[in-house]
Amino acid sequence: MAPTRFNAKPGDLIEIDRGMYQHWALYIGGMEVVHLTTPNEDSGSSGFALMVLDSPIGKVKREKIWEVVSNDSFKVNNLLDYKHQPHESYIIVKEACSMVGLELPYSIFTKNCEHFVTDLRYGKPESRQVIKAAAIGVAAVGIVALGAALFASWLNDDNKEERREERREPRREPRRERRRHYNWQ
Repeated sequence: MAPTRFNAKPGDLIEIDRGMYQHWALYIGGMEVVHLTTPNEDSGSSGFALMVLDSPIGKVKREKIWEVVSNDSFKVNNLLDYKHQPHESYIIVKEACSMVGLELPYSIFTKNCEHFVTDLRYGKPESRQVIKAAAIGVAAVGIVALGAALFASWLNDDNKEERREERREPRREPRRERRRHYNWQ
């Protein structure tokens, strides 16, 4: 059931939480959005994340916001207003509507739905979730590399100890001291 109240202005970015990622759309007014989807995406579906990875083509669609949002949570998120001056709302909406129906190159890393809407609003395609994923990936690689280095160091230390043992002469029993007996008589 679609809520009857929605506080977005034409040209606002809509962030839709799909669980493991966010889908982005651009509000154009009249309870409609324009967004970049993959051909296999079912609007409002949150289970298509793996299909996105395989699709080199995206399609620009104009749909009712409630069809796109479905049961997922969403919010207005003009995330780069602090960094870039947004275009005038009528220009954003006009440009978005002129792209409806187009098939565009799609890449989860360089040309995804977030790149699409930020380019419309700011003239600069950016994706915070790609930047965040890249940072997490770099951190994970760093942790794995550190773990591997520590493991190699531990093996190297263990091998050093074995080599040290091999070089040592057999251990001799300590000499027994002869007791001197003195004749005190």
